[in-house]
Amino acid sequence: MDDRNGSQRGGTTLLGLLIALGLIVGGWLLGVEIKNTRLADRYVTVKGLVERNVKSDLAIWPLSYKEAGDDLTSLYAKTEADKKVILDFLQQQSIQPNEIELGIIRVVDTQANEYGGGQRAPHRYIVQQQITVRTSRVDVVAGAAQKTMQLLQKGIALGGDPGQGLAYKFTGLNSIKPDMITEATRNARAAADRFASDSGSKVGTIRQANQGVFSILAADQGPATGEAGDGGMSYGADASLMKTVRVVTTVEYYLNQ
Repeated sequence: MDDRNGSQRGGTTLLGLLIALGLIVGGWLLGVEIKNTRLADRYVTVKGLVERNVKSDLAIWPLSYKEAGDDLTSLYAKTEADKKVILDFLQQQSIQPNEIELGIIRVVDTQANEYGGGQRAPHRYIVQQQITVRTSRVDVVAGAAQKTMQLLQKGIALGGDPGQGLAYKFTGLNSIKPDMITEATRNARAAADRFASDSGSKVGTIRQANQGVFSILAADQGPATGEAGDGGMSYGADASLMKTVRVVTTVEYYLNQ
């Protein structure tokens, strides 16, 4: 009988120890979870801005011209004469033949789409052609573009669709991206450190990060009102020989006590 009672008391004691141990472990796990939850709620969002001034490395210069008349034969001859004048001008400006692209000749018959009651155009035919200069020698093109008055003096008026004028491009974005992202992230960390210092905290690990969008702006243009696509050009940037490449990264850091 005593042995049976002793066994019961031993089993009860063991069960009590297991329950106590379970409560201790459960409490510890709950404490860790609460602590982690509180730490997860403590974070700061900062931004890192980096800008670099760069020079365009590609110029695209479309020179469009047109002639109007009623006789296609004489009109074609006039157009060919205009083309020769423009090519001679480009040669005088040190533009190389391999930097020149000749577009196809377009002929518009203004009477082809006429319907009764419409006003007839002053000339039946309009002949258009475009000569495009594409070169990495951007300074040569910039100088030549300042002298197009010489073509006007010879009776050639250059035209084209809006937004299709001389454009300067920067194609070396991929070569500077890694360094700019590193610098932007470093600037974001510095901002987080300043915030943490003022709030009596310490910066922990990264909670979330956004690389940001690269924008290419005209060098004298202020902050962009909107974001361009990755490597995109903002409005007006094409007209500027010098450009500003900008990236803003957004980083969230945990804050520790």
